Amino acid sequence: MFITFEGIEGSGKSLQIGMAERHLADRGIECLLTREPGGTEFGRAVRRVLLGSEGPARDAMSELLLYLADRCEHLRQVVQPALESGVTVLSDRYHDATRAYQGAARGVPLETIDRLAAILRIPEPDKTILLDLEAAEGVARARARNALGGTAALEGRFEAEELSFHLEVRRAYLRLARKFPQRIHVIDAAGSPEEVFSRIRPLLDEWFFLGRA
Repeated sequence: MFITFEGIEGSGKSLQIGMAERHLADRGIECLLTREPGGTEFGRAVRRVLLGSEGPARDAMSELLLYLADRCEHLRQVVQPALESGVTVLSDRYHDATRAYQGAARGVPLETIDRLAAILRIPEPDKTILLDLEAAEGVARARARNALGGTAALEGRFEAEELSFHLEVRRAYLRLARKFPQRIHVIDAAGSPEEVFSRIRPLLDEWFFLGRA
């Protein structure tokens, strides 16, 4: 399976995807944990350009094309080979993030984004876990994390956006969940990490038939 984790800044994606990987691995399911941007050597270079706090300004379409370039390399080098070998792929962000951020929040028409995705043969994931959180709380979490320094502090381009930007991203994600209800599962991201994962675990167990005798 190809499972993606999505959500606004500070929603806890990276923490929850790690907990999901450990839960599945403990039950004998081989998983590959990856992310966008940055799942390949090419992607790590693009990530510095896209997320760097001190990076140059760019047009929304230019930003979109960089994300799509990263996605093409990620699919060809990482995701598709793993799936073909029978490994489950868990990705921290994927194409829904582009629809929400570059589409709804940056203003690139969704028709343009999905037309380019079709041309590039970018597939939809099998399942998506959308970690939903009030925008103000998510931004506060993300900015507090960045204030501690480290890599996160160097990748604060989106955390620096106004609250209105993050509100639009959240609304876009929830619209996508209504559009793709069989694929996108909305999880309340408020509470402790353990509380949030207790809402994700039943989905994983259902998808992988872990409850069967």
